[in-house]
Amino acid sequence: MKGRRRAVLIAGPTASGKSALALEMARAQGAVIVNADSMQVYDTLCVITARPAPHEMLQADHRLYGTVPAATRFSTGQWLDDVSAIMAETGDAPLLFVGGTGLYFDALLNGFADIPEVPEALTAAVQAEIAGLDAAGRLALLQQEDPQAAERLKVADPQRLIRAIAVKRATGRTLSSFQDDKQAGVLGDFDVERMVLDPDRMVLRQRIAQRFAAMMRSGAVAEVAALMALELDPGLPVMKAIGVREIADWQAGRLAEAEAVTLATIATQQYAKRQRTWFRNRFGDWPRRALV
Repeated sequence: MKGRRRAVLIAGPTASGKSALALEMARAQGAVIVNADSMQVYDTLCVITARPAPHEMLQADHRLYGTVPAATRFSTGQWLDDVSAIMAETGDAPLLFVGGTGLYFDALLNGFADIPEVPEALTAAVQAEIAGLDAAGRLALLQQEDPQAAERLKVADPQRLIRAIAVKRATGRTLSSFQDDKQAGVLGDFDVERMVLDPDRMVLRQRIAQRFAAMMRSGAVAEVAALMALELDPGLPVMKAIGVREIADWQAGRLAEAEAVTLATIATQQYAKRQRTWFRNRFGDWPRRALV
């Protein structure tokens, strides 16, 4: 509709070229780029999370990159609150949402459950409780606390399981019940364009390998050392960034450098595969763009 503010949603797996495309579009349109990647929000890791480089950040207005302290558990709801503030601050400028976190895009379009904040101590206690459980044990515990969440998750991903159990114990309500009451999306007044970058699988695998090798030469090792020096809770989201554990194990002498690079590259490739599956299942009607 003519006269409506524009929002472009650029989703895709890691290393698919999203940031480069967003920068090109932002320069052409005078748009604001908004980060939609759950790891690029953290302040300590720039290189290893593939945030735009400083010289790229100067070429367009970038928001929500490196704005969250590493010691924070930053939720999708908090991200959506920050997005609403950015919408109010940036007038009529087009917004380009770019990243690989599908839940962020889903929240933009379809809303997000208004879940009360869970005390950090309770989250930490749940994390400690599941630490010794295998996948079957974690799933059994979740089935006791929130059968609907267990059915939806299928696989008991530790972070999502911790969230579901902590919410139930903090509020007396299941996470599923909050999700069923989710609020409306925030792009109802926008002219929305959607796209998923979907390069050839083998091309993407090669790009991932080349990029991680470049990260090792460009500051990733120093970043991980700085992160480990903070002595953070290993269960925090930032500690789960791909490459952190592998590089830390190399620095501690538990792995050879080549092993660390290989393991991190494989983990990134597996993550990209999961992203592609998620986008295919949830955003199957979004136009595809084979950017390489």
